[in-house]
Amino acid sequence: MTYGAGMLAGRVMLVTGASSGIGAATARVAARHGAALVLMARRAPRLEELAAELRDKGAEVACSGGDVTRSDDVERAVRLAVDRYGRLDAAFNNAGTTTEPALLHETDDADYDTVLDVNLRGVWLCMKHEIRAMLAAGTGGAIVNNSSIAGVRATSAGAPYVAAKHAVLGLTKAAAAQYAEHGVRVNALATGLTRSEMSESLFARDPAAEERMRRRNPQGRVADPEEVGQVAVWLCSDQASFVTGATMAVDGGAGAW
Repeated sequence: MTYGAGMLAGRVMLVTGASSGIGAATARVAARHGAALVLMARRAPRLEELAAELRDKGAEVACSGGDVTRSDDVERAVRLAVDRYGRLDAAFNNAGTTTEPALLHETDDADYDTVLDVNLRGVWLCMKHEIRAMLAAGTGGAIVNNSSIAGVRATSAGAPYVAAKHAVLGLTKAAAAQYAEHGVRVNALATGLTRSEMSESLFARDPAAEERMRRRNPQGRVADPEEVGQVAVWLCSDQASFVTGATMAVDGGAGAW
């Protein structure tokens, strides 16, 4: 595909957690589909590497290092999109984290706070500032929140992570209902096991984990992050113009069992 053409041609998109994994893959897909991008993550050097890669291919890219749990950092990223490109049309709220799984009664208080802060508060803050910008422009927009298969059923990821990802779906539905009349669509992804630094770290600690997870998945494999990015970009495009408040499973069928 020629950069500058595609489903997001002429659109401005913010991607959080863009320094690796699903976030970086989604940025690459969005760039191929013509989006001007603002990339946000805590690891600013990694953002700049990705931005340079995409600029070399003809994409418009700006970077905003920051933490989604800090309102000022999120506001700065959104303001960068508006100042640089004139508006914000789309956003993929992807930043997330997890901790070592533990039984609920053995979960450390700090681990609970970290998981809820990043995975839930972070999404809430991003939507808060993104929607303000979209309403101010008066042209609508599309937001995709990255939840997880842990947002629709219990998994081995640990109770705080499962709770946070369930809550992301609630935030998504509430925002979709509140802003539909303003032309702002809000959807979520329920992603299954995807190749990323997080999954590779798990497999390094437990070499048998990947094979166990493959056996549990109807497709028998781990997703490539671009497979998730393709769905996120589609939901941000006009091809999904009548889709809002939805949870799109990108899990190889795992949620059906």
